[in-house]
Amino acid sequence: MAVAKKSKAARGRKQDRARVAGGQDYEVRYEAKKTGKSAPAVKKAVKKVGNARKRVEKRLGR
Repeated sequence: MAVAKKSKAARGRKQDRARVAGGQDYEVRYEAKKTGKSAPAVKKAVKKVGNARKRVEKRLGR
């Protein structure tokens, strides 16, 4: 039998860490604690700039 090659696609943990899921309370709480802001502020930032973690953190002033 042939061995299947591993895919080199950008999937998994690294890709997941690059996003903030605004609908997931644990991710919102984590980002709020990390930036020192409130959870509603994080949700508002996600809604305003999208779910890219870098942009959300920049919006929150970190």
